[in-house]
Amino acid sequence: MSTTAAAVAAPTRAGFLRSRLGSILAFFPLGIWTANHLFDNLAALRGAAEWQAAVTHHDNQVAHFLTMVFVLLPLALHTAWGLKRVFTTKPNIGHYQTYANLKYIVQRLSAIGLLGFLGAHLWLAMFHPRFVEGHEEAFSDIAAHMRHHPPTLAVYVLGTLGVAYHLANGLQSLAMGWGVVTSRKALKQLEIVVYGVFFALAAMGFTAIYALFQAGNAFPVPLD
Repeated sequence: MSTTAAAVAAPTRAGFLRSRLGSILAFFPLGIWTANHLFDNLAALRGAAEWQAAVTHHDNQVAHFLTMVFVLLPLALHTAWGLKRVFTTKPNIGHYQTYANLKYIVQRLSAIGLLGFLGAHLWLAMFHPRFVEGHEEAFSDIAAHMRHHPPTLAVYVLGTLGVAYHLANGLQSLAMGWGVVTSRKALKQLEIVVYGVFFALAAMGFTAIYALFQAGNAFPVPLD
């Protein structure tokens, strides 16, 4: 192989490896942790104490810190990889208006929306209460905001929808990119699984939001 050919091939291999790493991080640990986080929030159906125990309280702070590193570091890497793809890849929907291209557009738009939603959520639900106010996020705070502050409710509804779509569609991209599915029959079967994942994630998220909204009626209107 000539020097020129090697120089061209090396970035291609590096880009291939970054793509595979970026996609696998979207599923593990991020996807699994996200699904578990949505499930934990269903504890809001059982009241404030159950929600605090499932979502915000951690008996072992060291283990909690390591878990956050295990999640936030891959999130940062996946975000950097995703932003690069947003600015360096283009859909061909103008030439081929197919369902797959439409999903590609929505996936990129959901990624941009999620960047803002996750930044706000991490600040309001974790960093601000723990590092500024010195306590865990209170059930009364999030429930009151859901009930009495429409922008908060709207952001969480749209954010949950974006999370469900982005993760479900990302699972399909992962399976195709890693060669798990190759035939047309397998792709159709995978599509059914993807729809199932989307509706399951959205259902958990919306149920938790509804439970918080209902509980917020017992708390005063937040000052902010």
